[in-house]
Amino acid sequence: MPLTTASRTRRARRAGVAVTAAAGLLLTACSGVQSSTGGGSGDSWPSGTVEMYVGASAGGSSDLISRAISKGLSDDLGASFPVINREGANGALAAAEVAKATPDGSKIAIQNASLFTITPLAVAPDEVTKIDDFDVVQGVSRDDYVLVTNPQSGLRNLDDVKRATKTIRYGTTGVGTGAQLSAALLFKTSNVNAQAVPFDGGAPALAAVLGNQVDVASIQVGEAIENIQSGKLTPLAVFGPDRIEYLPEVPTAKEQGLDVEVTQYRFMTVPKETPQDVRDKLVEGMKATFETEAYKDFNKQNSLTPMELSGDEVLAQLKEDQQRYADLVEQYDINLRNEG
Repeated sequence: MPLTTASRTRRARRAGVAVTAAAGLLLTACSGVQSSTGGGSGDSWPSGTVEMYVGASAGGSSDLISRAISKGLSDDLGASFPVINREGANGALAAAEVAKATPDGSKIAIQNASLFTITPLAVAPDEVTKIDDFDVVQGVSRDDYVLVTNPQSGLRNLDDVKRATKTIRYGTTGVGTGAQLSAALLFKTSNVNAQAVPFDGGAPALAAVLGNQVDVASIQVGEAIENIQSGKLTPLAVFGPDRIEYLPEVPTAKEQGLDVEVTQYRFMTVPKETPQDVRDKLVEGMKATFETEAYKDFNKQNSLTPMELSGDEVLAQLKEDQQRYADLVEQYDINLRNEG
């Protein structure tokens, strides 16, 4: 199928992002030999390199968002903010690096809500990453999940899924993720026999549903939207509180009669007890980044919904979601350790 102008534009933009990511990785590799740090307070921060940890590999949503914010902070604050990838355990490895760092603004991280709201329901108590180990500085954006299928499956909406007479094989992006919880809740609330097939990230889950290796998959919108727009995937539902602007014709699960609302969102964190004036300077830099046309375009190109809340508002949302998800898992007797 010939590429549309929009597809060519997206590919060109992604190529540009790849170049940026490669440059960021080079900065990361070199950062270990730099002697200066971002430590300091007030007008003296940042006085050198500020390491931005991300708990995912290069090229995924978390990484790209971190690099976009890094670029904005570097431009606004006049310092280097290299992104350091510490993928693994749904972000827990990177979180641990930041939690134990000296609280002077030299190490920061944009983190995923699922690490604090969903992963604790899927791991042993001694493996739980606690939000109380960090200061939440600023909200960033929301990345919605969409349930997709291959058009050859014959499924067109959730009613078709509910009427399925076979066991539905569903792909997720890993244990303790929003993709896992959204799909598990959907099948439990609709009383559909289903079998989870976990993958290590969105890319392999996407490949599996495109190749008919699974019947459906819960994937972040930004990772699935090109294949939806080209007709290679059929979207069945989004799991956010409302329809999203990037897929306005796709109803929510709630609109289709199922009480399933699961979202992924990200926010900036620093080690606990980081000085307030450092946090304030970081907020100023982030807000300046949010106002740039380049960053607004980045959100649109990656199907991200701004969620630029204050740190206190983000923390309140996290606490609410922690309790809501825990209640739903108990109500529907879901064992995330065994559900993909």
